[in-house]
Amino acid sequence: MPRLVSAQPAPRRILILVYPDITLLDFAGPAQVFIMASRLAVEDGKPAPYEVVLVSPAGGQVVAEGGISLQTIAFDDIPSDQPVDTAIVAGGWGVWNGDSDPRILSWVRSMATRAGRLVSVCIGAFILAEAGVLEGRRVTTHWYFSQALAKTYRNIAVESDPIFINDGKIWSSAGVTAGIDLSLALIEDDLGHAEALGLAQFLVLFLKRHGGQTQFSSVLAAQTADLAGRFAELHAWIAGNLTSDLRIEVLADRAGMTPRTFARAYRDATGLTPAKSVEALRVESAKRFLVEQPMMKTTAIATNCGFVDEERLRRAFLRVVGISLSEYRSRFGRRVMAAE
Repeated sequence: MPRLVSAQPAPRRILILVYPDITLLDFAGPAQVFIMASRLAVEDGKPAPYEVVLVSPAGGQVVAEGGISLQTIAFDDIPSDQPVDTAIVAGGWGVWNGDSDPRILSWVRSMATRAGRLVSVCIGAFILAEAGVLEGRRVTTHWYFSQALAKTYRNIAVESDPIFINDGKIWSSAGVTAGIDLSLALIEDDLGHAEALGLAQFLVLFLKRHGGQTQFSSVLAAQTADLAGRFAELHAWIAGNLTSDLRIEVLADRAGMTPRTFARAYRDATGLTPAKSVEALRVESAKRFLVEQPMMKTTAIATNCGFVDEERLRRAFLRVVGISLSEYRSRFGRRVMAAE
């Protein structure tokens, strides 16, 4: 009697729109995340969970930023009876031509009904908006272009702070590298938290970020203000030692200065007092705990972030973020799945 062989599940098809002058990292970052997820699954003896396909209106060679040629498949060459799991529209300066190309707008509208998820990366949101598929939706984009998106398309709720947003089947991310974070979130949605976290580790990401995190890192903001980079090492040390004694005397000693000289030099370089910087970094850490650890008590979060007690955390959070801990967790916290 012949042995029955169970059919392998078909990989989820990921279509990525490519157009002239597309930003390389905007599409290549997400593509690499899905490709690596499949590679690791195959090496582990499992079927590949994803198939990544670059598509364009006419197919063939498309020239991205920097003159790099990409091989694509034409819209019409994707069989209409084949399911599409996710359609991704990445950003790039070519957006300003793509959002007036009727072939691209028609394809986006078709993907809004055909694909399981429709995704924009960075200013790819302008193409989705022009296609009319974002009306009444919450969406994010690169912070630099968020006001322009909101003013041009007034029926869209544009949020400039989150690194990505999920509103129904529409997902949108902030600029450039945020597309990687969004792609990891899609994989977590498909394969679970452990798979996404393992993939993040393999990709050598410093942190697997969730959508509620801000586009503006406190560490990066401090480094940006400190144009001469005088306190770069100190900022990195503070971020890694939030539960330590971070009084000005300790920070001054690490900087090799007297407390008075350090306080003056630090404020001149960053525009902030050392205490304000420490508070901002501790609050940023608390935001990650609120998003990534939905069951962790606020007393434990306070301890893990270096606050004396829960009340100090609550006051600092409201002062820096502008909303309460509970409001932030309710809005951005990762949902606890029944299987977890």
